[in-house]
Amino acid sequence: MTSSRKRGIKGDKYFQTRIVGQYGYGDNHFCTMSCQGDWWAKHGTRAIDHFGRIHEPIRMTPENAWIKDYTWGREGNHTHYLLNKLTDERIPLTLAQYDDDNYTIERARQT
Repeated sequence: MTSSRKRGIKGDKYFQTRIVGQYGYGDNHFCTMSCQGDWWAKHGTRAIDHFGRIHEPIRMTPENAWIKDYTWGREGNHTHYLLNKLTDERIPLTLAQYDDDNYTIERARQT
């Protein structure tokens, strides 16, 4: 427990968790990596069982290896693209296409 969590006046001290959004670990669900590790140790197996345990390896093919990615540039000048993790093929994207959760390789090929 760090001193940043100590609250209260003399004689009435208590510890309080941090404000999560301030630190942003685990997609803003945890205040620290230690907190994330503690949660996983307690609930990880149950979460995997709930969402589905993988019993066979997932086979990556050129058709299912596409992800959205970007190359960081100074002053917000980033280059966005669809990247095939298997073939290293790149298809340029606009920022709007990158931010659109429904924009996929299938839609990119239609344009």
